[in-house]
Amino acid sequence: MDLLHQYSDDQNNDDPNSPSENLSSPPRLLPGRSGAPKVDDTMLALTVTSSSALSRPIDPTQHLVGFNPKYDQLWAPIQGPAHPYAKDGIAQGMRNHKLGFVEDAAIEPFLFDEQYNTFHKFGYAADPSANNYVGDLDALRHNNAVSVYNIPRHEQKKRRIDAKEKKKSDDDDNVNEDDADEIENPASEAWLLKNKKSPWAGKKEGLQGELTDEQKKYAEDYAKKKGEEKSGFGGDKPELVKDKSTFHGKEERDYQGRSWIAPPKDAKACNDHCYIPKRLVHTWSGHTKGVSAIRFFPKLGHLILSASMDTKVKIWDVFNSGKCMRTYMGHSKAVRDICFTNDGSKFLSAGYDKNIKYWDTETGQVISTFATGKIPYVVKLNPDEDKQNVLLAGMSDKKIVQWDMNSGQITQEYDQHLGAVNTITFVDNNRRFVTSSDDKSLRVWEFGIPVVIKYISEPHMHSMPSISLHPNANWLAAQSLDNQILIYSTREKFQLNKKKRFAGHIVAGYACQVNFSPDGRFVMSGDGEGKCWFWDWKSCKVFRTLKCHEGVCIGCQWHPLEQSKVATCGWDGMIKYWD
Repeated sequence: MDLLHQYSDDQNNDDPNSPSENLSSPPRLLPGRSGAPKVDDTMLALTVTSSSALSRPIDPTQHLVGFNPKYDQLWAPIQGPAHPYAKDGIAQGMRNHKLGFVEDAAIEPFLFDEQYNTFHKFGYAADPSANNYVGDLDALRHNNAVSVYNIPRHEQKKRRIDAKEKKKSDDDDNVNEDDADEIENPASEAWLLKNKKSPWAGKKEGLQGELTDEQKKYAEDYAKKKGEEKSGFGGDKPELVKDKSTFHGKEERDYQGRSWIAPPKDAKACNDHCYIPKRLVHTWSGHTKGVSAIRFFPKLGHLILSASMDTKVKIWDVFNSGKCMRTYMGHSKAVRDICFTNDGSKFLSAGYDKNIKYWDTETGQVISTFATGKIPYVVKLNPDEDKQNVLLAGMSDKKIVQWDMNSGQITQEYDQHLGAVNTITFVDNNRRFVTSSDDKSLRVWEFGIPVVIKYISEPHMHSMPSISLHPNANWLAAQSLDNQILIYSTREKFQLNKKKRFAGHIVAGYACQVNFSPDGRFVMSGDGEGKCWFWDWKSCKVFRTLKCHEGVCIGCQWHPLEQSKVATCGWDGMIKYWD
């Protein structure tokens, strides 16, 4: 169609008067057309560019280079006219300092400062671009090429002494004859200037003279006072008292030759169901000061052991006469804790005199004494039958110390708490034990391994001075000093059971003992007002409250065989038996 349109245009434009030879003119050539796509041949042109083009310097402002430049091109100086609107002819993109462009040097600031200061001090410095020195080579040889930072110590000390002597000599030279009299006069300014010494002037010259009697007395008193402060409670060594025991019964053996600690043959549990006591049936009075702990004879409960602040430990008959059977006297200060062995033939006592004593229950003899110089707050024997010789004691110096009572040696120390240790409770078939402390935390340990395997500490927690294990061994009851009893699981995680919480009593400030009934149905605790509280384990409701003592009811224990009988002790010196 284009050809026809073009042909018609040619016909219209022909001059009618034109000669006839125009009809025989050669045909018009059409312009060439190509169907191939357009190809960018820039890279092709670069490959054939002459070597002279590759030697051109690179524009520092361009961000993209279309070929591989050589090292000489990258580091070539900027060529061409100066930038009309930039200082020093440097483009704004190249400026990284207010004075122009600064390159990072491959040298540490410390090394630069060292060489800089050395050059200004001695006149020479190390050349970083080569392994040689620049500057005064004579001074370099004279100083053995030392820098200002590695002058030997003896040289530094010598220089200080020389400078001090030079200053002193200059001061002496400045003193004229007129000032000589003033220097000798202690009331003058010149004497003060000459004899003043700083606290760091060094040791005084000359030997110290003999101390006067007053100075000796003061030094002795001061040393004694410092020794008491270091030990914590006056004196680092535990106080020793002669051990003795008094038997108060009729005879130590009966007509059949049985010992007085032998249990009655008819002592056995008659019912598995426990009941809350209602009335007072007996009172043991013999301690002259408050009673701090009571423990029933293991498994049978025909005797009860009591520790008192009057330094004595007494054992009382429960089933028959109800009288004191024996008194154990071996501590010089109040007794803090007591613990029976599994068979009850021996027991431990811990006192504020820093001694732990191992007694024979029947004869009253002290088998052995253990001490570290610190106050034991709790003593516990490993409940395993084959580990009855292993003693654990929580001390006032934040440690739990483990003794082998056969050898008398300390075999392990558990040192992680941040405060005095208050309780030790064995869990998980006696493979682990839980400790509480004044640092308001609970820590769980593997027996024999001094590494904490579980650390329980929350911002809302208070100190827990008493912990008891539930009879099914799955729960721990912890007496918290914010007037509540918290329950923790003895499983792997030792989680707090938020559904069980026993409250209502006032124990803030007192380490009142918490305990369970043998069947696990009841929780009981003393309080600071002399009451004994009983809660139902399932519902957590208060079941009964007994007014037991005048003052603090510090301890309470359920009888192991007689299901409705409970013993309590208080700071009024009484031990009461309830049924």
